[in-house]
Amino acid sequence: MQFVIRALDGAGRLEKRMEVRPRHLENMAKINGKVICAGGLLDEEGKMKGSVMVMEFADRQALDAYLQSEPYIAEKVWETVEIETMNVVLVNGEKYTG
Repeated sequence: MQFVIRALDGAGRLEKRMEVRPRHLENMAKINGKVICAGGLLDEEGKMKGSVMVMEFADRQALDAYLQSEPYIAEKVWETVEIETMNVVLVNGEKYTG
């Protein structure tokens, strides 16, 4: 199953985000093949204010297990996290075969 995760940082958390970012990226590298695409959401000044990730896991429980290890959650960078299932059709203009 594919999921889109939209997570917004808490107010004034940019400095904390940048401190935690290396651990966040290390954690994502551990789940090689699960990340379809990911990136930071930007405010009007071009500063990061959150994240969007499109990920593939066997089911919602597997995604939830990953999120329990997510440094942005554990270290309270993200204030809100919204998750929806998604049907990925194209990646870089090519049919997605997962």
